Amino acid sequence: MTETVLGMFRHGQTDWNINMRLQGTADIPLNQSGIEQVELAASVIGKWDVLLTSPLGRARQSAEILSRAIGVEAEISERLLERSFGIGEGMTYEQWHQRYSKLESIPGAESELSVFSRSQKLLDDARDKYPGKRVLVVTHGALIRFVLNLVTDHKLPPKGERLMNASLHTFRYATSWQVDGWEPAALGLKK
Repeated sequence: MTETVLGMFRHGQTDWNINMRLQGTADIPLNQSGIEQVELAASVIGKWDVLLTSPLGRARQSAEILSRAIGVEAEISERLLERSFGIGEGMTYEQWHQRYSKLESIPGAESELSVFSRSQKLLDDARDKYPGKRVLVVTHGALIRFVLNLVTDHKLPPKGERLMNASLHTFRYATSWQVDGWEPAALGLKK
């Protein structure tokens, strides 16, 4: 049986990550620590057949570093965009929590239903377009969280668990999608 592997890599750190700001679709670049995180991850990430990236700069910049390490050119996929947080983008977590009961309440925010739909399409595309391949996607924390929720029926990640920048989460498809490896810490960090 041919198995497809999907690796979801969260982009490296940005200044907004440090300041706990909602980034969403705001195009915030990696900071120096983020570049170093991705370089460290690239040194241990292994072999991949396909590399896809979100069009946002922080993901594209991460994908460029990974591309050099794995020898595969990155293709841009709009499906890998971060969830939009509407007028909440740029707010600190404390600010948006004070103004809105949940992320979906922020005017202009992408609905959970929409992100779950994109997550399912991502899984379907990986299965149908790349059977038997190892597909690495460079994307964002919210999208990875939704895919984990979808595949594990909301068992992963645990409530309140933060997916760190430069973390890698892998899924395997034989007859259905399963979590192959889930690690919220940055790839390449010593444990």
